[in-house]
Amino acid sequence: MLIDDVKIKVKAGSGGNGAVAFNNTKMNLGPTGANGGNGGNAYLEGAPDLGALIQFRYKKELAAESGENGKNQLNDGADGKDLILKVPIGTVIHNLSSNKNFEIISIGERLLVAKGGRGGKGNFKFRSSINTSPREFQEGLLGEECELRLELKLIADVGFVGLPNVGKSSLLNKLTNAKSKVANYPFTTLDPNLGVYYELILADIPGLIEGASNNKGLGIKFLRHVERTKALFHFISAESPDSAKDYQIIRNELGAYNKELLDKTEYIFLSKSDLLAQNEVAQKLGELKKIGKETIPISVIDDESISRVEKILREIIKQKY
Repeated sequence: MLIDDVKIKVKAGSGGNGAVAFNNTKMNLGPTGANGGNGGNAYLEGAPDLGALIQFRYKKELAAESGENGKNQLNDGADGKDLILKVPIGTVIHNLSSNKNFEIISIGERLLVAKGGRGGKGNFKFRSSINTSPREFQEGLLGEECELRLELKLIADVGFVGLPNVGKSSLLNKLTNAKSKVANYPFTTLDPNLGVYYELILADIPGLIEGASNNKGLGIKFLRHVERTKALFHFISAESPDSAKDYQIIRNELGAYNKELLDKTEYIFLSKSDLLAQNEVAQKLGELKKIGKETIPISVIDDESISRVEKILREIIKQKY
């Protein structure tokens, strides 16, 4: 199961209290209470693991370590350990406490989300010529707290879109080392799958249906993953009784969710073309051409058609540089 939208509460560590202590050594009296340690900070860090948010499925409240209290003989308390939470690259962080948004787009990138409290001063820091035996000390400051909504938006070069059971997963498996589940029934793919074709990241977006932008079927859960793709591979099954209608359903849902998705470079494929006779394939292509869409017939068992897809992918690679 892919967790791609979750709320958590994060707390930085509090600072340790300063100490009140005095030197018991003869001829060397005076305050020796040390400072408390600083509380640990809380960070989010980009990781390549697409499923990293699953760690927050049940554990919703996380905290960094607090600083130790100060000790005697000027031994400061140890600082608390930082809390470092790994999140997938492409995660948008909505800070619900400050109403600010951030995003992590590279591996190892760190974002400070809650700062640890400063440790309090011990009585040694309060000594003076008129106060040689101070009993003052400072308490450590509380660490910051925040509530975060973590929303994963995949960063991929090419997004595979289309109605359920149109062959997206089969092509992804053919082009890459992905092991997407494939079967002849709708909604086989329930989570986005990624594959790598040379320098390109390909994302198989689970099947959308009419009304997805209004949360029908798998709803808008996966539409967000289309936003960051550079190009779309739009699949229409050769088995469809109305290819033009299927095409328009997906386009309507993309536009209803975010009109900018309609401006992305789009390649249209008539998948599973091996299931039809050549004249039937030509008829399907003609239906799509009537609405102004050039379409490429493909089949995962036809090496020639797969070569045409790979040629397009190589052109996309060139455009990256």
